[in-house]
Amino acid sequence: MSGTSTPGPAPDALELAALLCSRVCHDLISPVGAIVNGLEVLDDNPKPEDRDFALDLIRKSAKTASARLQFCRLAFGAAGSAGAQIDLGDAQAMAKGHFEDGKITLGWNLPRLLLPKNRVKLLLNMLVIAQQTIPRGGTLTIDPVGEGETMSFRITATGLNSRVPQNIADVLSAPSVPPAADAHAVQPYYTRLLAQACGLKVSLAPEGENVVIAAA
Repeated sequence: MSGTSTPGPAPDALELAALLCSRVCHDLISPVGAIVNGLEVLDDNPKPEDRDFALDLIRKSAKTASARLQFCRLAFGAAGSAGAQIDLGDAQAMAKGHFEDGKITLGWNLPRLLLPKNRVKLLLNMLVIAQQTIPRGGTLTIDPVGEGETMSFRITATGLNSRVPQNIADVLSAPSVPPAADAHAVQPYYTRLLAQACGLKVSLAPEGENVVIAAA
């Protein structure tokens, strides 16, 4: 995300839906493209070692695409009817599949219970933001704030050269700051909307050498 984008008017419902769809497509382009490349190698009657490489690429990319689809369905999709609840255990499994790629490790300290879907969607979107604060990888530690259906979350990002993207922090904390109209900027805006729906506010700030994103 660029810090030089000029904010415009907040997106309406149709534009918000379109921007979120663009965000999901952006997340899927890379692994799907890798699958296509692997199939093209197989079509060229490759040497055995090239065939093995192509099959390995297809397997890994298909696994990545599946994990991202499942995560996006829960983080950005409807995830059940109005008033639905989501198992935090399912959210943990999807988060691990999406984030733990050799660079990121999750420290999941939440109990396994059912929470209203918007709170779980908020948690997953907070994780997306937390990941961006440690571009060289590290650990995301997720702790509960409170308990029961009113539980909120605190995520501590620990990694080399952690930093707070100021444009994201501004969109999260200042309701008067609308996002730039692109698929990257819409995600923190959507996170803010989820927090408001839960009666919460999200903050993003440094804490020593770490970065903390919290909902309260």
